[in-house]
Amino acid sequence: MTGSLTQRLREFLRPGRRTEVPDREPGPGVPTEVLKQVRLIELRTRGWVESIFGGEYHSIFKGQGIEFMEVREYQPGDDVRNIDWNVTARLGTPFVKEYVEERELTVLLAIDLSASGQFATRGRFKAELAAEIAAVLALSAVRNNDRVGLLTFTDQIEHFVPPRKGQRHALRLIRDILAAQPRSRGTDLGLALDFAGRVLRQRTILFLLSDFIIPEPEPDHLGADPYTTFERALRITSRRNDLVAISIADTAEEILPDAGVLALSDPETGDEIIIDTGAEGLRTLYTHGAALRRDHLRRLFRRLGVDEIEVRTGESYIEPLLGFFRRRERQRVR
Repeated sequence: MTGSLTQRLREFLRPGRRTEVPDREPGPGVPTEVLKQVRLIELRTRGWVESIFGGEYHSIFKGQGIEFMEVREYQPGDDVRNIDWNVTARLGTPFVKEYVEERELTVLLAIDLSASGQFATRGRFKAELAAEIAAVLALSAVRNNDRVGLLTFTDQIEHFVPPRKGQRHALRLIRDILAAQPRSRGTDLGLALDFAGRVLRQRTILFLLSDFIIPEPEPDHLGADPYTTFERALRITSRRNDLVAISIADTAEEILPDAGVLALSDPETGDEIIIDTGAEGLRTLYTHGAALRRDHLRRLFRRLGVDEIEVRTGESYIEPLLGFFRRRERQRVR
């Protein structure tokens, strides 16, 4: 498999290979290759955004409230609670108030840039898939005249862009994702959610894109472990915002292939281990452990009312996203 997008970008980001972006916003130079990638993603996703996601997105996410639009004459079936008694008394005929939903929303894309995203045994790397999904969501948001922002993180906050409107802003976010060079390799989902809670001033649609591989605590670890911290932050964030988890996985993370003796390395910690994948008992244990972790995460999302979209490398993300939109629409109609 060829090198990841991030690895290829590092080649262009080394001294002497940088070019300035023709952008009014201040910022470091961005390589031409990144700008080409932004354009390719925009072209590749535009059709989906305009023909499908735009309408679906508009219908399932509600605004922050309603505002008065006008009064009109009462018609059979109208809610009597909406009768404008002052106008009714003045004109001698029942009139009702009409309202329109405030459609303007705030969207935040929180993207896990930990080293485990640079992995795939088929299709694109998890990080590349996350970038394109984020692009679809950003372009759908600005097409709906909503504000959209970006938060990238590892086990520290890597980058934050406050929510704004406009196509130019959405393309800037896509550029920032593609050009990202994380300072760290680990994962701290709780930290990212805590940060989002501090910077968000109003109820927000928060898309959390990650593989949700949470590190195990050390044997001598004191205090809250990473999973407990994540669960607490997830509970608080989901109460205050419309939180949608987009989990990106690869089949090899769930089923260990029979490939003989392998030397494996943890991309986030650097720990190495040699295992014999020909041992059936080991493969069974691995698969069982992965299934337990996956089931535990699903039950946590359900318990806290967090919607989840499951996406896999080597497969299209279109159907999972559409499935989410359609589920939301059915819930809204009820």
